[in-house]
Amino acid sequence: MPFVKDFKPVALRDTNLFKPIKIGNNQLLHRAVMPPLTRMRATYPGNVPNKDWAAEYYDQRSKRAGTMIITEGAFPSAQSGGYDNAPGIWSEEQLVEWRKIFSKIHENKSFVWVQLWVLGRQGFADCLARDGLRYDSASDDIYMDEEQKERAIKSNNLQHGITKDEIKQYIEDYVQGAKNSIAAGADGVEIHSANSYLLNQFLDPISNKRTDEYGGSIENRARFALEVVDALIDAIGSEKVAIRLSPYGTYGTMSGGAEPLIVAQYAYVVGELEKRAKAGNRLAYIHLVEPRVTDSFLAEGQGAYNDGTNDFVFSIWKGPIIRAGNLALHPEVTKEMLVDDRTLIGYGRFFIANPDLPDRLEKGEPLNKYDRSTFYAMSDKGYTDYPTYNEAIKLGWDKH
Repeated sequence: MPFVKDFKPVALRDTNLFKPIKIGNNQLLHRAVMPPLTRMRATYPGNVPNKDWAAEYYDQRSKRAGTMIITEGAFPSAQSGGYDNAPGIWSEEQLVEWRKIFSKIHENKSFVWVQLWVLGRQGFADCLARDGLRYDSASDDIYMDEEQKERAIKSNNLQHGITKDEIKQYIEDYVQGAKNSIAAGADGVEIHSANSYLLNQFLDPISNKRTDEYGGSIENRARFALEVVDALIDAIGSEKVAIRLSPYGTYGTMSGGAEPLIVAQYAYVVGELEKRAKAGNRLAYIHLVEPRVTDSFLAEGQGAYNDGTNDFVFSIWKGPIIRAGNLALHPEVTKEMLVDDRTLIGYGRFFIANPDLPDRLEKGEPLNKYDRSTFYAMSDKGYTDYPTYNEAIKLGWDKH
């Protein structure tokens, strides 16, 4: 795992990246955020955060005081899931491990927000069937791809457009997940409404073919996500709630920039959030996946959508915004984004490989290469074994 070659690091110490900012009730000391990073190290049965490695992994990445850590997505209920090795946050066994993780982050004087994640049709129909759970989405039988359709048919768990009562139950699940997170010590929660998971499946016309008040118009498709927002504001307070959106994302066969009304769809959602803010319920932040990354399973720099920008969000929403998407190797783009004083930067893949990433960004030190093959492996390799810069120098990486 040597340093990244053909990349000239730039010290960002004199930019807004190292200017403090208040997010919710948290006074961050810098704006290099660790975004939600699915790592598939939780154990089945039970979707329990890994007892051997997870606390150490989060401890390593929160060592710099004042860092904001957003956890990997956590399922607020069993029905929200469909992946065996992603964590939940509904059971006491799960919460025991989360408390250890939150405690480590807070010992380091950093902050932790839990991403609440509901898969919908991105889950595996056969895994859900085995556990007696439905295979849910916005609409019946609008499959993401042939592989998911085959899994659904073979397991006799066909894709199910959820009923209004089931929508209400999911909202209750989100509320319980948020309450569990805060009770266990988290500073806030981020609603995952991006990257083709359930709330995004409602927002997008490709996956949402409903004819009731949750489908059809831009306003109707946004209803579920906004109802989740309102329920969480009521449950834990707006300053502890945030949301993630990916307007141009195409992963999971979402529309992205091919849909002429996609900006209108997200401008409506953001406008509704700003309306709540003006009425005294401002969310802590909005988290945007940049059009630089339309599908995170593609290699760094591939699949960018160059005919659109998230700048429209800044003209509507007046609170803080996290921007994430292929930025670690592009300090010139980061600098431009940071000119707006409300901006924070999420660094995903390189926060995996560089536990001391904020220090390296500040000083302009070389970055460890990441090993994509270990992103989702059930191993401590590629999880807790990446060295800090000082450790890498001792290992002679600068001589390679």
